[in-house]
Parts: sequence; C-alpha cells; structure tokens
Amino acid sequence: MSKQNNTVKLTSLGILTAIIIVLQIFTTFVHFGPFSITLALIPIVVGAAMFGPGAGAYLGAVFSVVVVLMSAFGGDPGGFMVWSANPIMCIVLCMAKGTLAGFEAGIHYTALESKNSIAASVVAAVVSPVVNTGIFVLGMMMFFKDTLAAWAAGTDTILYIIFGLTGINFLIELGVNIVLSPVVVQIVKAVKK
Repeated sequence: MSKQNNTVKLTSLGILTAIIIVLQIFTTFVHFGPFSITLALIPIVVGAAMFGPGAGAYLGAVFSVVVVLMSAFGGDPGGFMVWSANPIMCIVLCMAKGTLAGFEAGIHYTALESKNSIAASVVAAVVSPVVNTGIFVLGMMMFFKDTLAAWAAGTDTILYIIFGLTGINFLIELGVNIVLSPVVVQIVKAVKK
C-alpha cells in the first residue's frame, strides 16, 4: 500500500471512529423500547466496504467499547442491568456482537463487490444489524436468562425478545442501514474516483 493510500485509510478510519463514538453516545439516549437504536452501524458498514473486513472489525470494536462504557457507567439503563448481572459476560457479548457485525459486513461486501457494488452495499447493510442483534439475543438467552425473565415480567420470553426487546429497534436499525449505508458507500466511492 502506498504512503498516500495508507494516509487516506488512516484518516478515513479516524473520522469514522469519531462518528461512531458520537453516534453511539447520542443514540444511547434515544429509545424505542428498552434499548437504543444503533445508528453507529452505518459508519461501520461504510468503513468495512471501503477498507475491508479488518477495518469493519476495528470499527465494530470501537462501537463495542462505547457500548460497554455506556453500560458500565449507567448511560444505558438496559446495558447497566446486563453489566450489573455479569460484567465479564457483558464485555464479551458487547465486544463479540459489534466486532463481528463489522467483520461480517466487510466479508460480505468484499465477496460481492466485483459483481455489483450496490448489491454488495445492501447485503453488508443487512448483515451488520442481523449479526449485531443476533449475537445480542443469543448471548442474552445463554448468559442472562434471569435478566431476560425480569425484563419480560411474566410474559413469554421468546415473544418478549421478538416484540419487546429487539423487534421495533431491529426493524428501525435494519431499515436505516439498508437505506443509508449503500448511499454513503456509493458517494464515498464516487468521490474517491
């Protein structure tokens, strides 16, 4: 990689890092149901599309660290409950879901880019929130059953997960990602040319 390309990549990743931090802190306080909407997935997908799976994993890890910090310090009440129940598993779950969401977005984008960059952008935009939410739900079901049961307050836990915990949030995240990520990726690619 040339010095100029390396500089562009580092600068771009620095800007995306700052955007992720600001978006995640801001959206921690915007709730639809018990959890906040994750708008930080958009710059994660953009970085993964522009610079590959490693960059996606890095940006996902940045997002994860912010989630852990907001959970640990009570900025996110739901996250704080998970932190209080088991801080180590909270860290593992948060780091896994964000990092893998970015990595998988990069893998899928890279695999499809040569065929159709718009389709690759859409697939990456779908994969990222699916992985993020999917790992979150699986982790909650495996390691935080008591917390889930408390949140469900006597209702069926699976129905609570689908309609209360992740339902609306996931659909909003998915919709925003599908609309915005491909647009931003195409704009950035056009500017780079």
